[in-house]
Amino acid sequence: MEQPAREVDASLRAALDTYLAHLTIERGLSPNTLAAYRRDLRRYVAFLVERGVRDPAAVAEGDVEAFVVAIRTGGDGGSALSASSAARSVVAVRGWHRFLALDGATSVDVTRDVRPPAQPKRLPKAISVDDVARIIDAAGLGDGPVPLRDRALLELVYSTGARISEAVGLDVDDLDLTPGRASVRLFGKGSKERVVPVGSFACEAVEAYVVRARPALAAGGRGTPALFLNTRGARLSRQSAWAVLRTAAQRSGIADADHVSPHTLRHSFATHLLAGGADVRVVQELLGHASVTTTQLYTLVTVDSLREVYAQSHPRAL
Repeated sequence: MEQPAREVDASLRAALDTYLAHLTIERGLSPNTLAAYRRDLRRYVAFLVERGVRDPAAVAEGDVEAFVVAIRTGGDGGSALSASSAARSVVAVRGWHRFLALDGATSVDVTRDVRPPAQPKRLPKAISVDDVARIIDAAGLGDGPVPLRDRALLELVYSTGARISEAVGLDVDDLDLTPGRASVRLFGKGSKERVVPVGSFACEAVEAYVVRARPALAAGGRGTPALFLNTRGARLSRQSAWAVLRTAAQRSGIADADHVSPHTLRHSFATHLLAGGADVRVVQELLGHASVTTTQLYTLVTVDSLREVYAQSHPRAL
């Protein structure tokens, strides 16, 4: 007797829930990455059900290829995705099927030969050293604790190449501002930890904030180890930090200020280091872009050599 559709659907959903739990607990993906995986895979599951495929073991390679076409064209009733967004969805789908095969839920990985759509090669957006300085200066305009906080935040992001989520996730104890050895401990994607040198401009700005501004902001809260606080004394949110940069960019009067984002500072950090002569492997280490294929290249890069190259290459290190 054929199994009722709702029971088979439950089997498909259960397989998805198991994989999402794996990504959360064992892979330690960030909430934002996990949300993207969940969104992409739920769209995929809905597509499979619409095609009458209601069990992971029944999925064929043709189903996956049809899904790729559907999300590029909007043929499944959803919005048509760009090549980069579709590629992200394909990565999510391939990861799930690889997990199903390794877990024994399916006999074969049907996505093994499925490739994401080709993406146009685009260079990361970066701004000049002068424009970075103008944005940081604009962030520090005004009186009170907030301008000191905003300047310290942007100086630190540019000085370390930190993601904005990494910056707002910092606690006071993650910073070591010892002269000549200043560094910050950042926790990247998948909770991967890295230690990055901090330049003198950022050290000065952060020290001014911690001594003269943070106590005033902390007075309105219940006590938190967070480095960057909002006006209520709680940890500054990623959205608020984004707004700090947007406002500073608009005040600075630089060209294309509306297109400046936290990633702009991160890309500028990397671009300026490379322009200053830094080895690409060092920059990748500083950015936390380690992967299976590149980790071996980083094993010989010591903390001392990172600090030396950083001091010689970064425009605001000394």
